[in-house]
Amino acid sequence: MKAGNVAILPELDDFKDLPDDNIREFGEKGHTLVKQVLSTEEVAAYHPVITGAAERYNTEKRELQDRDTYGKAFLQIMNLWQSDEDVKRFVLAKRMAKIAADLMGVENVRIYHDQALFKEPGGGPTPWHQDQYYWPIDTNNTITMWMPLVDIDVDMGMLTFASGSYTKGAVFNFEISDESEIAFDNYVRDHKFPISRAKTMNAGDATWHRGFTMHHANGNNSNKMREVMTIIYVADGARITPYKNEWQENDHHKWLMDKPIGGLIDSELNPRVL
Repeated sequence: MKAGNVAILPELDDFKDLPDDNIREFGEKGHTLVKQVLSTEEVAAYHPVITGAAERYNTEKRELQDRDTYGKAFLQIMNLWQSDEDVKRFVLAKRMAKIAADLMGVENVRIYHDQALFKEPGGGPTPWHQDQYYWPIDTNNTITMWMPLVDIDVDMGMLTFASGSYTKGAVFNFEISDESEIAFDNYVRDHKFPISRAKTMNAGDATWHRGFTMHHANGNNSNKMREVMTIIYVADGARITPYKNEWQENDHHKWLMDKPIGGLIDSELNPRVL
């Protein structure tokens, strides 16, 4: 919809009834796929907003072949909600926040940060990892929404999970790297975690996974960009923990605004959205 030349973005503050199967699967496996979080019309409205902002604020200028494993995995543009008012409407929307809260079984959630993860044609695999390795947070009630903005299939780098792996907590002190791929691959195999991934996802569908759920993605073997938007939520009331690695120290400075260790995660970069 447009008024004059100004696009009117749909509101995303209504609540979506979450099937019991999703809540049960999330509790058992540490991940679940929720269909049609956004409608076709809503995706059509927000897709150019998010991709446009990602293009404007992307700082990766190296050719694909000149990057390391992490750099080849995806273009990563963080906290677009701070830079773009239209993306802010998406990231702070109550609809997705309520799904995050319902899956975790909590009343209120805050934003940790958002990130656009665009895997280029020919982009490499994303190695096995646990998101919460990077986060100095004292709770397991963390969740990442991973939403493709275009229809995707397994050839484009579908997110793949080790079901039930979140119950092991923090396993290795590895960042996303070739080292993490080898260590986690062996760990997943040795512990016989079932491997789960969707064959296809439509734009506006979203997977949700806990911070300690082990996951990876294959490379993008298609000729299309895999455009994905993610939002990380943390249960309201969570506190900042002492650092376990340099990345957690960086996150404390960057996303938690150097709030006191032991204090609440409640900075202006971590607004309560539900």
